[in-house]
Amino acid sequence: MGRTVHFEIHVSDMERAKTFYGEVFGWSFQDWSDYAGMPYFGAVTGSDDEMGINGALMQRQGAEPQANQAVNGYISTMGVADYDATEAKILAYGGKVAKAKHALPGMAWQGYYLDTEGNIFGIHQPDENAK
Repeated sequence: MGRTVHFEIHVSDMERAKTFYGEVFGWSFQDWSDYAGMPYFGAVTGSDDEMGINGALMQRQGAEPQANQAVNGYISTMGVADYDATEAKILAYGGKVAKAKHALPGMAWQGYYLDTEGNIFGIHQPDENAK
């Protein structure tokens, strides 16, 4: 099986990105730059007893994403307990709406955002009453 075990988010400004993901989602970071040979911070996204994966922020090696370009990588979606509170944090810390909150009827609330580095990500709040 090819189960996802790690993700990498490419960033231009490491400190800005660490602040964004740390404040919005409560992630913590471990400096793995010596191992990677470039600015590279392991992202701890939750405790080991929670479902999910950890990843990293890595120094971008090319051009930043441009507005309205097609997605040319993966979009990670984070599960959240309170959609509206999370969206408020995203916007307060410099994120922008890419696709507004919408219902996945009978399942959840979903939306997509741009982080401070121009990357698209989603948030997902389970709610079987969403419509």
